[in-house]
Amino acid sequence: MSSASPGPGGDAATFREDWIEGLADAYARTVRRVPGTYGVVGRHAPRPGKVAVVIGGGSGHYPAFAGLVGPGFADAAAIGDVFASPSAEQVYRTARAADGGAGVLFTYGNYAGDVMHFGLAARRLAAEGVDTRTVLVTDDVASGPAPIEGAPVDPSKDRRGVAGDFFVFKTAGAAADRGDDLDSVARVARRANAMTRTFGAAFAGCTLPGASEPLFTVNEGTMELGMGIHGEPGLRSTKRLDAEELAEALVENLLPDLPGVGDGRVAVLLNGLGRTKYEEMFACYRHVHRRLAAAGLRPFRPEVGEFVTSFDMAGVSLSLMVLDDELAELYDAPCDTPAFRRTPGPRDGQDRGDVREDADRRPEPEAAVAATPRPTPTDADGPVTAALQAGYELVAEHEDELGRLDAVAGDGDHGIGIVRGLRAAVAAARAAEPAKSMTAADSVDAAAGGAEGAEAAEGAGGAGGAAAAGATLLAAGLALADASGGASGALYGALLAETGAGLTRAARAGKPRIDTETLADAVDAAFDAVVELGGARVGEKTLLDALDPFRTRLRAEAAAGAEPAAAWPAAALDATRAAEATATLTPARGRAARMGSLGYGHADAGATSLALLLTAVGRSLAPSLDPA
Repeated sequence: MSSASPGPGGDAATFREDWIEGLADAYARTVRRVPGTYGVVGRHAPRPGKVAVVIGGGSGHYPAFAGLVGPGFADAAAIGDVFASPSAEQVYRTARAADGGAGVLFTYGNYAGDVMHFGLAARRLAAEGVDTRTVLVTDDVASGPAPIEGAPVDPSKDRRGVAGDFFVFKTAGAAADRGDDLDSVARVARRANAMTRTFGAAFAGCTLPGASEPLFTVNEGTMELGMGIHGEPGLRSTKRLDAEELAEALVENLLPDLPGVGDGRVAVLLNGLGRTKYEEMFACYRHVHRRLAAAGLRPFRPEVGEFVTSFDMAGVSLSLMVLDDELAELYDAPCDTPAFRRTPGPRDGQDRGDVREDADRRPEPEAAVAATPRPTPTDADGPVTAALQAGYELVAEHEDELGRLDAVAGDGDHGIGIVRGLRAAVAAARAAEPAKSMTAADSVDAAAGGAEGAEAAEGAGGAGGAAAAGATLLAAGLALADASGGASGALYGALLAETGAGLTRAARAGKPRIDTETLADAVDAAFDAVVELGGARVGEKTLLDALDPFRTRLRAEAAAGAEPAAAWPAAALDATRAAEATATLTPARGRAARMGSLGYGHADAGATSLALLLTAVGRSLAPSLDPA
């Protein structure tokens, strides 16, 4: 399926839609599609009075995450695009479909995009009165330092979540299934995570749907020890190991990091990453089992198979969870999901037929999950739509370059994700913004009455007015974040939406005309929002390194009395130079930070795409954003 010769699921544009629909058709007895959403919910959910366990993450890791939905496991899963987090909107809708009134536990791997989007969804649910808890999975010993008992800050919090997800999801799901309250379910999940460790090895890279070349490669005759499930670099390269040598390497990298082993029972998961054959895994497990026994450990219900994959990556990972009586009971409890069952047949007397009950509610083409068509400019486009259209076109021209820059961090999806997000942003802006036929004079007349007039201008659709532009940017930002997903999608979405919020505030304060000072205020507010959301700082090799000089120059141009049509391109030029200069920075934030100095010499993909977008917007500006 994910090979150099694309299989039947190889169309990148529709891949997520296609495979989720196929899963819902194939396993209609167990799961159903959440209407209008890239998510699935178990046939057993929602159950009144039961805590909902909601998991999720990017496509490309099946059975994680949608394959682990069912009684005794997760109640629902929100699915992102390839190796990207689901958007906050998708997480929110999925959680709503699973909520039985006892609260929602979110649990997922520790990746920046997932943290941001699930966090935004949790905030939205809290505002609506839905209680939530969040447990991040941090089991990968190769991605960060070990915990230090009694330390005020746990250094393991930066570890990523890999195949240990399975243990955390399973025990949390069993606790919820037996009727535990939200705090108790969260406690179990945290305990399972604290007791779980994973270490993996890769023999060959993976190929994304529709691609003709692997995302990354492993040198012939070698393997990477500690490589992540998105191709993040491992701890070290070594010669190709045989089954016994590999088992030794896996176990030896886990034993020193295991927490207190109690009575010696450990749950064991030997996980294939997508291409490794079961016979090969069994050959390796033979030696894993013997090595664990020699260390005084007793494997409990060991599992060998594919649980958290990476498309067709060749490799395996070994996960161990140190057990106490409660964790053993929960891990041993019955469950029934598309990919994993503890006991055969339906449970709890539920009737799950093989015929889909929601076939008549499949999303229409205009629904949020439908692919957004490639936008083309029209004569009726308002100024914001025209600016975003120009940004989309220039960024799309550089999509492959952005992917190559992002691949330095082991991911490679930035170009695909941002182009997809901008495509949705243009469509949303075109639907929200008044047509150009509404004159600027109409906008100014409508906005003349201060805040009330500004709101009237927005309703009337004043061309170029701050209120109309603010509302349009808000719609575009939400659409971009939803379509793009991942950390970049969340940050870009916040950038557009918060800039729009700044323009809306200006309109309500009686400033309907967009001058350079108004733009500078809005961009400053957006900068602060992106800093708060992403947690990064200038100098850490992120898009902030292009955004900060842009806003600084824009403020200086405002002080000098420059009009937007002159000020914006000048600021965009500073952003472009700063983006190029990120090649001299070492990553200090996000997935790229784990590469250390290996990222040196390559410009940051996010800073580069932002500079392209700002440049294109500058080119699109008329003599003034508001001719009046």
